[in-house]
Amino acid sequence: MSLTTLIGRFAGRSSAKPDHLRQGERGEKLAAKFLRRRRGFKILLRNLKAKRGEIDIVCRDKETLVFVEVKTRASEEFGAPAEAVDREKRFHLSKAALEYLRLLDNPDILFRFDIVEVVMDGDQTKEIRHIPNAFPLSEPFRY
Repeated sequence: MSLTTLIGRFAGRSSAKPDHLRQGERGEKLAAKFLRRRRGFKILLRNLKAKRGEIDIVCRDKETLVFVEVKTRASEEFGAPAEAVDREKRFHLSKAALEYLRLLDNPDILFRFDIVEVVMDGDQTKEIRHIPNAFPLSEPFRY
């Protein structure tokens, strides 16, 4: 057992990530693999951290820059995973995408926001759905 694990346990905290975070990370890996192999996208970045949010995957679909939000769920009992990308989440994703574009010196490039839904059945992947151009850049932002 590592020293970090022992210290974490002594302090009453486990070094293991909660199940939902591990499931989310697994979903992001599966989504990136799906976009690369099945859709032919070029993955540029994963887990882009910005001041006001995080973009799960940044990739290219031919000449279009694509910002991808991945939603992973154990079931669809409470609705489709994409339904969790509400107005506030779209606002933060838009802001993070614009921050990334500023870092690139505001290139003259087409971009869009996609959602990938990953539905799991235990440790098995039940379904992966790609929703291209899932939502526009949030108001009041412009590019």
